[in-house]
Amino acid sequence: MTFGNIVAFGREALSSTMPVDIVTLIHKKGCRSMWRTIGYVVGLLMILSGLIWVAQGSGYFPYPSSSFMINQSIWILWGSITAAAGLAVTIIVSRLRRRG
Repeated sequence: MTFGNIVAFGREALSSTMPVDIVTLIHKKGCRSMWRTIGYVVGLLMILSGLIWVAQGSGYFPYPSSSFMINQSIWILWGSITAAAGLAVTIIVSRLRRRG
């Protein structure tokens, strides 16, 4: 039995046990809308948390007062990376919405 046969057998076994094909489920219009909404929420939460980390790391948002992140420059870096990743997720999701 070759590797190609094993992969084909695996797909056949998987599709016979699953009532709905995952790819078909994702491509349905209702599910695409749900995934876009989830993408927007995740992206916006990443942007918000990244901006809070930047503000805490720079000392502009010193709450809670016992936070270990206050005036720690490493959190400016991590917050910037997180906010940029959230912006990228939001842009990718918005382009999928226009295309879809």
